[in-house]
This record gives sequence, structure tokens and C-alpha cells, in this order.
Amino acid sequence: MIFAWSLFLLYLAGTAWLGWQGYRKTTGFGSFAVGDRAMNPIIVGITLAASVSSASTFIINPGFVYVDGFGAFFHMSIGVGLGFMFMLTVLSFRFRRIGAESGALTIPDWIGKRYGSRGYALFFSLLNLLSFAFVVLLVGGISIVMQSLLGLSNLQALAITLVFVTGYVFIGGTYAHVLTNMLQGSLMIAVTALVLASCLAIAFDGPAPLIERLQAADAGLVRLINPDGQLFNDVFSIYVAGFVVGAIVVCQPHILTKALYVKDDRSVVRYLIVFAAVFALFQMLGAVGFFAHLAVPDGALIDPATGQFRQDLVMTMYLRSVFPDWVFTIVSIVLLAAAMSTLDGLLVSMSTITANDLVLNLKPGDGAQTEEQRMAFALKASHVVLVLIAVAAFLVNIHPPRLLGVFGQAGVYGLTAAAAPPLLLGVLFRRVPLALAWSASIAAIGLHFVLFYFQDSPWFAWIDLTLANPGVTASLASLTVIPPALLFAWMQNRPA
Repeated sequence: MIFAWSLFLLYLAGTAWLGWQGYRKTTGFGSFAVGDRAMNPIIVGITLAASVSSASTFIINPGFVYVDGFGAFFHMSIGVGLGFMFMLTVLSFRFRRIGAESGALTIPDWIGKRYGSRGYALFFSLLNLLSFAFVVLLVGGISIVMQSLLGLSNLQALAITLVFVTGYVFIGGTYAHVLTNMLQGSLMIAVTALVLASCLAIAFDGPAPLIERLQAADAGLVRLINPDGQLFNDVFSIYVAGFVVGAIVVCQPHILTKALYVKDDRSVVRYLIVFAAVFALFQMLGAVGFFAHLAVPDGALIDPATGQFRQDLVMTMYLRSVFPDWVFTIVSIVLLAAAMSTLDGLLVSMSTITANDLVLNLKPGDGAQTEEQRMAFALKASHVVLVLIAVAAFLVNIHPPRLLGVFGQAGVYGLTAAAAPPLLLGVLFRRVPLALAWSASIAAIGLHFVLFYFQDSPWFAWIDLTLANPGVTASLASLTVIPPALLFAWMQNRPA
């Protein structure tokens, strides 16, 4: 325990120092939101990979693979990875150009300026609050690791996490996010290589081939389609929804705005290459769910307090089973860093969007107020929002949702399903009717939530898909809305 606390305090000290360096670089609300728009693309690439690969990748996803096997692995690691890289490449270049020309600071700001609609920007600033569901997921994942590693209660872990991460984002904004993510991302690369090496050791050190051992543990683990799976049990949920979900999650506020951090298209290419290499490595961590069947003792995943199976403990118990205590401690500290690397990015984006696109849009106009005064007010508002988000996340995680991964995905997928149509239309076509973008956004998010929350309704009895999986409902909504919208926009833009 002393070793764990020593490493944890060392990590906190290093991250706090980087947060202070971010504070020294932050000169106003613009730099708080997107830095100086000329950051090193290698740094941006690693920062983005660290931001995307967080508590879900390192802590939550292996649990889904443990339960549903290859179906969950393909959906979450391969399908999502391919879809993500495809959409990120399609959007990044023109998104950066248009954002630089218009001075956009956030995705709602970009959408509002691209379509010339303050109301549309306000709509997305309100939808941005759905990102809170993912904040809850991240904070809950961090608390799980801290309780196991440091012997803390849930309340103590929540308090330390939220005070610390909110604190360095509060003072340093985007610069603190980027600098701390460089540290966190570097640690994550090293630990990912170590964990995957342990999986390879198990794969080649057994009495029978790996496939046979996995089949003996659970025959459904290696099936291309396992009809008995909980959330991934058909062709659509495994092989289609993963790619579609990977594509639309690029539209999260803390992801696509990374393109605004660099100065030109050449830098975009470099940051995409760096990101792709690091992201691919991180995505392979879902495979831990397979090897946990071979390494984790029976009963280790049962919560002693409730007697219930806890799939969100799979990664933690795997690490305890295959590594000596001191290695487990080091790896666990890095798992905390992984979750915090996404949490700080989300806090920056949520506070920036709420201040710039919600508070400023709703604030009564004052013709005598200069742009500098407006930005100073937005910076203060972003700080207040940060504190409010932290308090709300603390209260929700006192009694966290049973499946943190599903809770977080439902809200975020709704947000990204709504944002994907206007972003795609905006970068692919010069003339896009505002009504088309509005209707596509509302239809996508509406269909996602109706399918997810009314999945047991007799209206949807004919849909033979796992609607309890928010990735399936978001994919159905996106595939229903986006192709017709793109076709209509193409017809509007083709030569007469």
C-alpha cells in the first residue's frame, strides 16, 4: 500500500506541475479552449489517442469481451477502430480549414458559423450536456481502480479524482490537457505493451492451443456469431454497428476539435499517422477479456458485498492474477492516468462549450461590451461550469449505474448521432440547406433514444436486433438518417 501511495502521489505531483505549465501558457479564453492553433502534431496525435482510449478501453471494454467473446472484441476493438479512423480522416482536413477561417472554438461554434445559425449552435450546446453521461463512466471507472489499489472508499476516491482533475483543468485548460496527456499517453503506451505481452505469454504457455482452451472455458467466446451473447449476438451488432459507432463517436466535442490545435493540412496528416499507430495499440487491450477466462480464478469477479457478478472488475482482477504486486501497482497507476486523460479532455470541452455556446448565447446582449470582455466573461463561466460538473458527477457516482459502460454510451451516442449529419454535410458540400441539417440531427438523436428507451415496446417487436446495446440503436439511427441526407445534399450541389 505504501508503494502504491508513493507512486500515486508522484503521478499527482508530475501532473500538477504540467497543469501549472499549462496555466502559464493560457492567456485567455481562446487559448483555454484550443491553445494557439499551431501545436506539434506528434503531441496532438498522442494526446488524441490518450483522450480516446480511456476508462472504456483500459477498464470497461475487457469486461464486455469476457462476457460476449469475439463479438464484443470485433465490435469494440476492430469495428470501432476502423470506423473511427475512416471518419476522422474524412472530417479533419476541411473541419480544420473552416474552423480556422471562422475562428471557431468548439463543435457547436463551428456548426453555428458553418450554417449561419445561432439557434443551431445553441441546440448543440444543450446536447453537449449529454457528455455528462461519459463523465460519470470515467469517474466511476477511476473510483473502481482507486478503491482496489489504494484501499479507499468510493467517496474518498471520487473526491480525490474530481478535485485533482478539475483543479488542473481549471487553471490550465487545453494546454494542461495536452501536456498532461503527453505524460499519460506515454505511460499508457508502455503499459499496453506490457499487458499485451502477458496475454501472448498465456497464449503460448498452455497444455493445448489457445482456441481449444477458450472453447473449454466458454464455447461462445470464439464464435463469429454467438446467439447467446448479451449485447453482441448478431451480424449487425457485431460487424456493422461497431464500424458505424466508431465513425460517429469522432463527432464528440473533445475529439474532433483536436484538428483545430494544428496549423495546416500537413500537420493534420502527421497527427493522424501518429494517432493511428498509438490508437491501434490501445484498441488491442480488449483481448484481455479472453485471457481473463484463463488467468482469473473462479469467484474473483463476484462482488462480496452483493454476491453479484461484476464485469467491470475483469481488467483489475486479470492484472492481480498475472503480475507481481509491484507490477500490478505500476500498471494500475497508469490505468488511472488513462481514465484521467479522457476525463480532463471532456471537462475542457464541456466547460468551453457551455460557456462559449450556451452562456454567451443566452446572456443578455450589451452593445457596449467588447469581444475581449465577452471572452473574459466566458472564461469565468467555464470555471463555474467545471465546478458544477464535478459536484454533479460526485453525486451520481455515490450510487453508480449498474453497467457504467452502457450508461455512458447511451448519452454520448445520442450526442454524436445528432452531430454527425451536420458535420459530414458541412465538410463534404458547399451548399447545405439549414433545414436539412436541423431535421437530420433531430431525426438521428430522436430515433436513437426512442429505440433504446422503448426497446420492449410492441412497436419494435419486428426488429430482431439487440436494442439494449446503445451502439445498435445509434447505428440504426445513423444509417436511417445520414445516407438520405447526403443524397439530398448531393442533388442540391450537382451541376445543373
